[in-house]
Amino acid sequence: MFSLPLTDRASLQPLAPWQAAEFADFVARTRTHLAPWLPWAHTITDTDTARAFLQRYADAQARDAGSIHGIRLDGELVGGTLFRTFDAVAGVCEIGVWLAPEAEGQGLVTRAAQRMIDWAVGERGLARVEWRTVPHNARSRAVAQRLGMTREGVLRAAFPFLGERLDIEVWSLLADEWRPGEPGAGV
Repeated sequence: MFSLPLTDRASLQPLAPWQAAEFADFVARTRTHLAPWLPWAHTITDTDTARAFLQRYADAQARDAGSIHGIRLDGELVGGTLFRTFDAVAGVCEIGVWLAPEAEGQGLVTRAAQRMIDWAVGERGLARVEWRTVPHNARSRAVAQRLGMTREGVLRAAFPFLGERLDIEVWSLLADEWRPGEPGAGV
């Protein structure tokens, strides 16, 4: 398994179905923190549902259509990032992220997203990286800004979540705006 350093104590590593028990434990431990933002924080309730979720991304990775990765701090799973969508033919992907409250404020999500962008743009040649968030998620919006993304607009009532339809902000970064290893270089 590969491991990309984020800091001297943190790394980005693949998440696979065989890690379902650990992922289920992570979701259970952080559910209250993640639930306002992530539908899967409500649906991953045990090892079987965690395995099904991770398998969906393993299958997507096999089709070159997505992947999921864990952020580890001192070896403990504290968050993650994924290519929610990945379309190599169209040259477009969408990055999603999450983090346990005890790991916030260390730049881990920004560094992990930077690694994802470096790979998508630099290795795979994608032309566009998207970031989508609800407008009231200030932490997510701040990461998009730190990465040098441009807010393109709002998809009104585009996200069905917990019986409501929420607006979604769309942020993006184009390949020619990205400078590897320099978050925000495109600003």
